[in-house]
Order: sequence, then structure tokens, then C-alpha cells
Amino acid sequence: MTFKQLEALYWIAQLGGFSAAALKLHTTQSAVSKRVQELELLFDTELFDRSQRSARLTEKGEEMFVLAKKLLEQRDAAIEQFSRPEVIERRVRISVTEMTALTWLPQLVNLIQRYYPKVVIEPDVDNAISLRDKLLADEVDLIVLPDAFEDTRFSSKVLGSVEYAWMCKPGMLDSSKRLRVHELATHRLLVQGEKSGTGLLYARWFKALGFQPASVITSSNLVALIGMTVSGLGVSYLPRQCLDPLVAAGMLDVIKTTPAPPAVTYVALHKGGQRSTLVSSIILMAQECCDFTRMLQTSKIAPGAGI
Repeated sequence: MTFKQLEALYWIAQLGGFSAAALKLHTTQSAVSKRVQELELLFDTELFDRSQRSARLTEKGEEMFVLAKKLLEQRDAAIEQFSRPEVIERRVRISVTEMTALTWLPQLVNLIQRYYPKVVIEPDVDNAISLRDKLLADEVDLIVLPDAFEDTRFSSKVLGSVEYAWMCKPGMLDSSKRLRVHELATHRLLVQGEKSGTGLLYARWFKALGFQPASVITSSNLVALIGMTVSGLGVSYLPRQCLDPLVAAGMLDVIKTTPAPPAVTYVALHKGGQRSTLVSSIILMAQECCDFTRMLQTSKIAPGAGI
């Protein structure tokens, strides 16, 4: 059974004849008749009473007409939904780590709502290990996190990177001098734990350098690390640009080191082979608004947006 066959039956019944249906469908009367005959052969039943001069449906033809009307309406609704982004209706589960949540996540949500006002966004914030596990369990559609995992089950797209610097409370270290990284080992270090993508990457970097600090406080919470660094509990590697206001306010000093701490690349991950057109579009939007240079970026959310 095809939509062309259903259209033929529907318009014959609606317009009262094969000729009028052919004009409506921009085809020939013989083509319309053939489509009806195909339907009758398929179900082994007559759909039109051919003893009448006008095109009159049989009892089974009436049943088929009701079915045809319903299926054609559903087809038209599907075509409209998938040809116009603004009418897509579904939930999208996006999970990010703390760094994205503190910077550009509101910009992404706003952009999605602008182009897909009927899409309901479900943002989630967690550590990188948990995000990876949620994606594997199909609990989320898309995750944004540091590029710390090599897993063939995921497809990834680079979004941007975060520049890091060693920081401490003013007066703890001489910020006018460039230090060797190993000189920091005599001070208490505040580091991100290995549930954090950045923590994983820096743990690998420390190992490659043979860097073994004597005293360490570990936290996977970036806000906690910033607070402890500002209070003078230790030295930490922190996102450089977005903390410029705290440096300018005299709350933090930037410590120059050799080698400099590595930047951290952020990616969008989804399960290989499962990306939808909508998720593809959201990834492009994420690339457009990815900006790790400012904390607490404000954004106007569209009225009535589903979040």
C-alpha cells in the first residue's frame, strides 16, 4: 500500500470522480484508475461500486477512505515537522562538566531555544567520569567535557580549549619570577581529582614530568578549588582568562612556570551511530557559542522556553 494509492482513493471520494482526482493529483485518469485497482487487488475487495455512474465507495471503500484520510494527515504532519526546525518537539538531555556550566551553557540553551522553541532542554552537570557512564547507559544524548577519553564507542567534535595558569593568594609566591614547575612541589597543591576530565589530563602531565608534590588537596569541584586558592590554602592550576577579574581585584596572583601548564581541549561526545539531525545541529551551535573566557555569562532565555 502506497501513499499514491491512498491519495487516489481519497481525492476520488472527496471530488466525486476519477477525472477530478486526476486533475488534483496532476496525473492522468488512467493512472488514478490503476492506483485504485492496485489497492483492490492488494486487499482482494472492491472499493468503488462500478454499477453506479458516479464514483461511489463500497462499504469496505468507506473504511479505506477513513484510513487513507488518517494516514495522509499523519504523513503531512511528519513532513512539516521534519522540514521546519522550529516545530520539532522532543526532549534533549545535555550533560556538561562544571567549567561549561559556569561559562557558556546559558548561551547554548538560549541558542537552542531560539531555533527550536518546542525542544525541551534537560541540562545536567556532573564530573567527566559520570558523564561518560551516563552516555554509555543512554541516559543522556550529548555530553561536553575535556578530551580525556579515547573510546571508539563515541564520536567527538572539538568545541574549544581552556588556557590554564598556576595561581595562588597574593604574597604566597613571587609572581614576578618565572619558576620551574618542580619548585611548586614544596608547596601544598590544590588539584582536581581523577573523576574530573581536567584532573585526569593533569595527572598524566604530572606523571610525564615526574612531578610529585609533597602535599596535595584534591577536589573535583572547581568552585571549591577557586575558593581554597583565594583563601591561601595552596597553589592551583586554574582557568586563566575567566578568572582575570579576581586577578585584577588582587585576590589571586598568576605564577609563571616552565613548562607552562597545558591547555585543555573540550569536546562534544555522542554515541557513535546514534546522532540525530537535531543533535548535529546542537553541536554546531555549541561550537558557535563556546567561550571559556568569562564566568557566569548572562543570556536572555526565550519566554516559555522549556528547560
